[in-house]
Amino acid sequence: MKPSCLRLRNIVFGHPARPPLFKDLDFAIGAGRIGLIGQNGSGKTTLLQLIMGLYHPEKGRVMLDDRVIQSRADWCYLRRHVGFLFQDADDQLFSPTVIEDVAFGPLNLGDSPEISRRKGERILARLGLAGFENRLTHHLSGGEKKMVALATILVMEPCFLLLDEPTNNLDPITRKRLVTIIAELDIPMVIISHDWDFLSATTSLIYSLEHGHLHRSETACLHTHPHAHPYGDHPHDHGEHDHG
Repeated sequence: MKPSCLRLRNIVFGHPARPPLFKDLDFAIGAGRIGLIGQNGSGKTTLLQLIMGLYHPEKGRVMLDDRVIQSRADWCYLRRHVGFLFQDADDQLFSPTVIEDVAFGPLNLGDSPEISRRKGERILARLGLAGFENRLTHHLSGGEKKMVALATILVMEPCFLLLDEPTNNLDPITRKRLVTIIAELDIPMVIISHDWDFLSATTSLIYSLEHGHLHRSETACLHTHPHAHPYGDHPHDHGEHDHG
């Protein structure tokens, strides 16, 4: 049975020679789509990296349902079910061609090269990237790389998605396509973004990370520009591109 809840329990973490980022932090991802906001340096990306085991907490637990994630086998299990889109797609793509990158995950799980390629072709077509299979990854635009990176995650059919500033460096057309793709996904997710219009279109709940604590927004604020979104009194941007 696939896991249905991803949890952080009583997390304590800080980078060396710096004040602690988190102290007794709790967070749960069960259903729906969560937007995560906060000032630069507040620990948003670090929070997702802790979930993925890229950092390990000084205290506390990462859990999938009732399974505590601690051994190497546990982390492999978690990464099989949780997809993480890096802020910089170049950190995620490493193969010469697009299809090699997208088919790598299924191939690594034991699928044959033929099945892995078919899965890769299907997900590329779903994301509007049919015909990209033999394109050289390093020749792609920033937006194209971001979409291919997303394809490498979705081809694995994850139970949860973690997206770190997914609209960074996207042109308006690709950004609009990403909104449509996310709307069609029936997967719980956490999205870090400074792009408030994007969060308004893709999430139903906003958490603000401030001084190591998560604060849930319960209200929506209407602005002079014609739209409404949660936590609207928090500083934010409305440009076509994020600012990190």
